[in-house]
Amino acid sequence: MGSYELDAEDGRTRITFDAFDTRVGICAYGDAKACASALERVFSDCRCYERLFSRTIAGSDISRVNAAKGAWVEVDERTVELVEAALAYCAASHGVFDITIGTASRLWDLKRGVIPDKHALDEAMQHVDWHGVHVERGDDMAHVRLDDPAAMIDLGGIAKGWIADALDAMLTRNGIPGYVIDLGGNILVRGDKPDGSLWTVGLPDPAHGREKPSATIKLAGGSVVTSGIYERACMRDGVMYHHVLDPKTGMPIEVEYPAVSVVCERSIDAEGFSTTLLALGLDKGRGLTAEHPEILQAYFITWDGEVVALR
Repeated sequence: MGSYELDAEDGRTRITFDAFDTRVGICAYGDAKACASALERVFSDCRCYERLFSRTIAGSDISRVNAAKGAWVEVDERTVELVEAALAYCAASHGVFDITIGTASRLWDLKRGVIPDKHALDEAMQHVDWHGVHVERGDDMAHVRLDDPAAMIDLGGIAKGWIADALDAMLTRNGIPGYVIDLGGNILVRGDKPDGSLWTVGLPDPAHGREKPSATIKLAGGSVVTSGIYERACMRDGVMYHHVLDPKTGMPIEVEYPAVSVVCERSIDAEGFSTTLLALGLDKGRGLTAEHPEILQAYFITWDGEVVALR
């Protein structure tokens, strides 16, 4: 994670930088000096979170847990908070979200078109079971342990939601009156726009990505997170392979719709349930939303950009 770009004009201050394997952009509205100071804090916080939660950065909390071969590992309090939250979404997901998918996900490299062979994937799947993740914390103490010495945690499907909420809280504490957080498509809006109107958030078109929205929605505040199979994918022998893996097989999940955008007050809820709804589809997704009123709305999007609202 290198440097950032910061610019201000017409009452808006914006920071952009690369982190979490994506492009981050946050716009803040209000006093330019106060906004710039808060957005520089955003950058430093994101550097910290990436060094804590990344599976691939040597020395991160998660990489140390994965390398500990089942021993307790002392970690940052924020890491335990995120892991505890992630386990709750594993439990609520009807078996389609599992943070120990790391043994399988590390075998895939869609950027280079690397598809793991069946033997290696079958072996990796013997070590996927979120029930084997344990946390403990108390006064000035936080630890994580894996029952299976070969298991690997991968928080890529949940961390950006937690981070967006943490940045939201920080910007609020710093008195920023209105802002948009965009963590590679994980959107959170809060406060007041300068013109007093509602925030406008675009829903992606799977055939064109986020550059050409299939539709827009209006929000007074909250988060919209999209889970889709269209951005991180590759073709091999006429078959599309994508990054959303089935924790039962280690292969890309079969989906009814290529994208689902979920609206919640908190970004971690929106991200935590977006992959599950993508996997469940429209009809089964209704049952999940009935169990979880924090899901305010979900939009199922076709390859043609047609949007079907769940509620």
